[in-house]
Amino acid sequence: MDIEKLDWEKTDGLIPAIVQDGGSGRVLMLGFMSREALEKTLETQLVTFWSRSRKNLWTKGETSGNYLKLKEISHDCDADALLVLVEPDGPCCHQGTLSCFAADDEFSGLEFLGYLESLIADRRRDMPPNSYTTELFTQGLHQIAKKVGEEAVEVVLSVSQEKQRSIEETADLFYHLLVFLNQREVALGEVLEELKSRHLG
Repeated sequence: MDIEKLDWEKTDGLIPAIVQDGGSGRVLMLGFMSREALEKTLETQLVTFWSRSRKNLWTKGETSGNYLKLKEISHDCDADALLVLVEPDGPCCHQGTLSCFAADDEFSGLEFLGYLESLIADRRRDMPPNSYTTELFTQGLHQIAKKVGEEAVEVVLSVSQEKQRSIEETADLFYHLLVFLNQREVALGEVLEELKSRHLG
């Protein structure tokens, strides 16, 4: 990120920064960065903004502990807005929700796959009782892989059934595949990068 390429004059020294979860793709919040805020963000790898009300720098999470760990940052074509990809440490909104723009159970498009990946990771970490996901992780990688195979077969067999059955079986396959990937320590983003490399050259 070349700070000098940004059009600071056009925006009176503050550039709007759209913050997006680098895993799920969910838009989390909108903040404003001064040159100092951007420099501190790049230096500490924790997203820092300029507070227009308090007139000072503030690192998101310094009070709540819900930091935004920087993954990537880029500017738009006019160099007067930023897109900040992060790994959130908890809810982003001060009201306790994941995003400032939508309730926790509201997802757009493929966002939900990222949320489900995160939820499965939480299950593996906490291993709550009476959880099917916990049961799968307890059985180990080979049993999880076997379950993925079984669900794939169910998708194939659904071709002779109603369309809804194909939807249901594909949902089962997606879920078990995400469990498998988590057990293998493979992030969904890594799979997407492989697909991108194949289809975008």
